[in-house]
Amino acid sequence: MISRMSVLALTASALALALLLTGCQGGNPVNAEEPKAKTTPPPREVRVTPAAERTVARTVSATGTLAADEQVVLGTKVAGRLAEITVDLGTRVKRAQVVGKLDQSDFKIRVDQAEAALQQARVRLGLAASGSDERIDPEKTAIVRQARAMLDEARLNRDRSIKLMEMELIARAQFDSVEANLQVADGRYQDALEEVRNRQAIIAQRRSELELARQQLADTVIYAPLDGAVSLKQASVGEYLTAGAPIATLVRTHPLRLRVPVPEREGAGVRAGHAVTLTVEGDPTVYRGRVVRLSPIVQEQNRTLLVEAEVPNERGFLRPGAFARVDILTEVSQPVVTVPASAIIVFAGVEKVLIVRQGRTAEVKVTTGRRLGEDVEIIDGLKRGDAVVARPGNLVGGQPVTVTP
Repeated sequence: MISRMSVLALTASALALALLLTGCQGGNPVNAEEPKAKTTPPPREVRVTPAAERTVARTVSATGTLAADEQVVLGTKVAGRLAEITVDLGTRVKRAQVVGKLDQSDFKIRVDQAEAALQQARVRLGLAASGSDERIDPEKTAIVRQARAMLDEARLNRDRSIKLMEMELIARAQFDSVEANLQVADGRYQDALEEVRNRQAIIAQRRSELELARQQLADTVIYAPLDGAVSLKQASVGEYLTAGAPIATLVRTHPLRLRVPVPEREGAGVRAGHAVTLTVEGDPTVYRGRVVRLSPIVQEQNRTLLVEAEVPNERGFLRPGAFARVDILTEVSQPVVTVPASAIIVFAGVEKVLIVRQGRTAEVKVTTGRRLGEDVEIIDGLKRGDAVVARPGNLVGGQPVTVTP
């Protein structure tokens, strides 16, 4: 009896405990705490700087190529065998310096022949074998004096024959013969005058042939037509060269021509006389020049204007064919708006800055230009005095901020 009552009491206690546990799991406990409210992060402190206006030089940046001011292919005016060449690749030469020489043996013989022919022509005309005076009175030449004497004799015979005819001492046929002899003598006299003129012309021809032979002899020596350097050697000693065959290519390296294709929209501001600065690969030196020529047309293929500048190169440090980065100064002073380079945010190729409006940041898209030391030119998006966050870091638009001095 007592055991049965104990079992029942234990069972009741177990049921009560189970009900209590079930109630605790299914409902909200009386002393349960309410969920905590969302907390807002405190505003970040930022420093702002106003967009400044400064005066800078306006430049057009482009890339170009250096070229020789002049390039000459040295060749021979006459054919012959190359006997001497005094230059090679890279040799620097002065104007009128001997570069090469052909074998002169044949040319000297031709000069001697021409001199002998001229002397012969002068002697036939009655002049001294040597000399430069070719003026002569045709009446004093032997051939004309001989013809003149025969003409005078024929005239005397005719005059005597006329008197004899009047006296009827000679026949008409005999007089006609005397008249014919006079005409023949007159013809011989005129022929003698023409022969003198012909011999004078032969002298002039022989003198021209002599000058030509001398000129060909002089042309066997090749001279440098300008100051420069040899960029290519094209012949060797002993080689037979035809007239016009090249022996070397000479380039003038001071000054140099700088050819720069400038975009059409920027080319309108470029003028002859504008200053130019340039740098080349592997050389930190900044070289200076001046615009001297502009193309009259814009290239249709790439819409660029070809600009040529003259760059001094006394020491020869610059070389034709080199690639150059160029800045053309188009305006001495121009007001521009700038901000620190640290204020620029670049994301996905878009440039922007942060400004503060009513305690929060706001993004402003900008278009940048040249880098000016630690500042960047702002072409569009800001005006002078606009305050921008100097160092935005990971800030984004819409965040609360406080401005610190």
